[in-house]
Amino acid sequence: MKIAIVEDDINMRKSLEIAMSDFQEFEIKTFKNAKDALKALDETFDLIITDINMPGMDGIEFVKTLNGKYEVIIMTGNATLQRAIDSIHLGVKDFLLKPFDIDTLVLAIKRENEVQKAKKKISSKSTEKNSANGFFGTSKALESVLHIANKAAKTDASILLLGQSGVGKEVFATYIHENSPRVKKPFIAINMAAIPDNLIESELFGFEKGAFTDASEAKAGQFELANGGTLFLDEIGEMPYGVQAKLLRALQEKEVRRLGSSKSTKIDIRVISATNANLQDKIKNGEFREDLYYRLNTIPLNIPPLCERKDEILQIADKILEQNCKKYDFTQKSFSDAAKEQLLSYGWPGNIRELISVVERATILSDGDEITPEALFLESRGLKESKSIEVMEKELISEVLNSENGDLEKVSQILGMSKLALNKKIQTYKL
Repeated sequence: MKIAIVEDDINMRKSLEIAMSDFQEFEIKTFKNAKDALKALDETFDLIITDINMPGMDGIEFVKTLNGKYEVIIMTGNATLQRAIDSIHLGVKDFLLKPFDIDTLVLAIKRENEVQKAKKKISSKSTEKNSANGFFGTSKALESVLHIANKAAKTDASILLLGQSGVGKEVFATYIHENSPRVKKPFIAINMAAIPDNLIESELFGFEKGAFTDASEAKAGQFELANGGTLFLDEIGEMPYGVQAKLLRALQEKEVRRLGSSKSTKIDIRVISATNANLQDKIKNGEFREDLYYRLNTIPLNIPPLCERKDEILQIADKILEQNCKKYDFTQKSFSDAAKEQLLSYGWPGNIRELISVVERATILSDGDEITPEALFLESRGLKESKSIEVMEKELISEVLNSENGDLEKVSQILGMSKLALNKKIQTYKL
């Protein structure tokens, strides 16, 4: 397995290089920055492991530039954890919280290797789409948001979806479209963060032949393609400031002009936009137009994070598990009680997108028909192992026994229990 490690810190890079040299099954190439890596990467590489904070091109920009060509594992510290979580929407399936030992990294690589092997064997069966209303689970928090969405769907008012990365904003946008009078017309989704700044304008508004060097033929923009239907502008906060004025004009005048054209085309669309950014802060910083904000924000819809929709976690996990068992031709699997506890205990900072990724990987890597906590690998993402009172009590008694060299008199005094009770505990815990 050929792996590229991109790390600007020379000590970290050399440490990883030396430690990984003990594993003959891995061919390791290290790079001090993303630009050097991009020059060397070719189809022989199986996996990229990259830091986030690097000079020049950082890890997130690097992942964007890779554009899904390689599987990526992100290395992150607490300070950059949120950015690592945001990378999940770019296709990153795994991230490791620093500091980690080499065994944790090797396990992550081996997991990824197994996942890649399984995906190569994938059958041609089509996977199920979401349930009838587009959602895999339900909760009071979700129903409250859907109540507003149902009212808004019947109108042509612009809707701004707000919420953390991975909460399902595109699912909400699709739901609104499918419950609107425009349901039989196109639904076009475009992600501002996934398009280079210099291409956003031509992608939205289209261009005529000869409008620029590579424009060998005319092309309709997303506004024209969505005519009569719904245009979903995801990550609207990432739209370049210069393009925002043209978007505002298109919404106000209900017409667009292709690059290189002197005439405008009338459009009839409903716009839904979404962001995980604080647009008010961007307005204060001169990064987002206030007039465009009010044009897009006729009806704001705040989508709560998964940690506030706990009733949905196991419902979504079970549905994704069922889908992946069909997708990979496995017999139907289920979660152990301990695995369910971990799923409910973990904070899911990457929300539903992270849950889907974790369950798919666990489906592939689990042995047998039951998925255990070991197959979820949530500890490497910062999940603290919860201990029962019995386990903590056993550890405490054992520690005090060792510190007092087995003197039961002293131990019983320190623990505040009778010698009789202490003896019973020692027998119960086999100390």
